[in-house]
Amino acid sequence: MRMQASIPETIRSYAIMTVGLFIYALGWASFILPAQVVSGGVAGMASAIFYATGFPVEYSYVGINAILLVLAIKILGASFGVKTIYSIAMITLFVRILRGVITEPIVSEAFMATVIGGAISGLGIGIVFMQGGSTGGTDIIAMIINKYRDIMPGRAIMVCDALVVASSYFIFDSVEKMVYGFVTMFTLTYCIDIVLVGRKQSVQMMIFSKHYAEIADAITSQLDRGVTILEGQGWYSKQEMKVIVSIVKKTQVQSVHKIVKQIDPKAFISQEAVMSVYGEGFDVMK
Repeated sequence: MRMQASIPETIRSYAIMTVGLFIYALGWASFILPAQVVSGGVAGMASAIFYATGFPVEYSYVGINAILLVLAIKILGASFGVKTIYSIAMITLFVRILRGVITEPIVSEAFMATVIGGAISGLGIGIVFMQGGSTGGTDIIAMIINKYRDIMPGRAIMVCDALVVASSYFIFDSVEKMVYGFVTMFTLTYCIDIVLVGRKQSVQMMIFSKHYAEIADAITSQLDRGVTILEGQGWYSKQEMKVIVSIVKKTQVQSVHKIVKQIDPKAFISQEAVMSVYGEGFDVMK
């Protein structure tokens, strides 16, 4: 029964991931490539080869990733799963199709093309990451470096991407093109963060009040959010007190403020944004 229940979820995950891969390929093939901009990662390497030699980007992309996958399996073990291979294959296919369909630049102004392309590509990769997928590329390089050197993967990815973008200067002999590449890279990264974090961002609230029971009941009944009561002591006053702890959606923060203000205007509130919350009423661990 467990296996039967997981099959529809797996199909749904791959379907959503495929949409994300198409969106990523659309941003790359329809905006970034026509603007002759080298972005980060293996896509940037393939673009650089294309601009320098005319060799099709889709073949370079799949070739470089194939080499990296072989190295990764040999050095790190076969732990990448089929989703990475699936992603590489689908991106290659989508880029091939889109390059045949879109023969003229959609946006003629290079800077706008880089911003739009980076935003669309970041949206696509964010969707892929949400489904537990990976596009391979510099992620693999970073993991290999991290095995032999005490360098965090995030920093390794950033350095690799920066080197790829910087290489565009030797192809175009243009600082402007190189800057466009960094703009694309930063826009793409920002949009990935928006997709992964912005929509799900929650807030942890700590409320100090003598009317804790009324506030806790109101949060539970009106906002349908869980509440935990902690034992506390004011160190200056040496008085025992109850502390309300509740994690709510970012959109519910003002509602909590309204509830507290109505019940106890003198209450003390501390709140802090949290990136990920897993459990009932929030995200499911994958």
